[in-house]
Amino acid sequence: MKPIQMVDLQQQYAGIKDQVDAAIREVLESAAFINGKQVTEFSRNLSSYLDIPHVIPCANGTDALQIALMGLDLDPGDEVITPSFTFIATTEVVALLRLKPVFADVDPKTFCLDPASVEKKITKKTRAIVPVHLYGQSSPMKEIMDIANSHSLHVIEDNAQAIGGDYHFPGGKTWKTGTIGTLGTTSFFPSKNLGAYGDGGALFTRDGNLAERLRMIANHGQVKRYYHELVGCNSRLDSIQAAVLNVKLPLLDRYIGRRIKVADEYDRAFANHPGITTPYRAPYSKHVFHQYTLLLEGADRNKLQEHLASKKVPSMIYYPVPAHRQQMFAAFHSDREKLETTEWLTERVISLPMHTEMDQEQIRFIADSVLEFLN
Repeated sequence: MKPIQMVDLQQQYAGIKDQVDAAIREVLESAAFINGKQVTEFSRNLSSYLDIPHVIPCANGTDALQIALMGLDLDPGDEVITPSFTFIATTEVVALLRLKPVFADVDPKTFCLDPASVEKKITKKTRAIVPVHLYGQSSPMKEIMDIANSHSLHVIEDNAQAIGGDYHFPGGKTWKTGTIGTLGTTSFFPSKNLGAYGDGGALFTRDGNLAERLRMIANHGQVKRYYHELVGCNSRLDSIQAAVLNVKLPLLDRYIGRRIKVADEYDRAFANHPGITTPYRAPYSKHVFHQYTLLLEGADRNKLQEHLASKKVPSMIYYPVPAHRQQMFAAFHSDREKLETTEWLTERVISLPMHTEMDQEQIRFIADSVLEFLN
């Protein structure tokens, strides 16, 4: 059996080596390492894939979130509602811009923002909601958009873990995750479903004026060189990363299909165990399985992780300390908040290897190793 990895990028590269090498060689030979034609091509290609008119590439997913908030021209002290059960970047940028992160609870099945909790957190200072499509599962966007529209709030979709996902609105209309709110953001970190071979990110919006503002912010606040109209930053997707992404984007749906098949195999293996809840697949969306995350009941998760490690099976716990309990937010007194579902989940979730190159032997071995410990 091949060694098991959480994400096997080496095998994925082997399958597209010739195309990737040729694309990178073209950049090297042109020496257009910044803002080369590959960046323009990727922006156009991603725009077509997402069916959204404006895509603004940037240096990484965290920058994308920061630029999104900067583009909305919020004032210090304005409140932004986010989940606490997420990677820290989602909430970190809120505090970085001297805005106030307000933490809402999540749904125990989807692990995404609970609209009822969001509604309770709205005050006269609330300006935006940041739903996170966690682990590849879409947030309940109809309910979130209804809340946002009724209170005149912006919605920034953190789509770093769910690019390629679909959201089905009542009535039959389907939108790609990240294209529903005021704007969406994503990361092209190598392990993502659409990953570069370094850092990268992007923003997307249907609002042409907002798109122009976001482009300016990402480029030192300028349209014309040396004439700076806004306070911005320096955040660019380099040409080599864009070249890699241009090769991988046409394969994204195939990659997602493979992830779903791996998840199906896991689901069948764990179906009859009373202490395991497999990932919920909401009827309103297509889960793209950036992670495959189990919910355990009545098990010693740390000892399970040790058992898996002894079998050379990697696993991860995302996220053991929720954002509202992190020291970095103590000044907001967030550690005094009680988010019951979030805190319940942080003690019970564990993620198993999930990637496009997994074979049935590996999946069976991983599942058997989990069941061996729990039975």
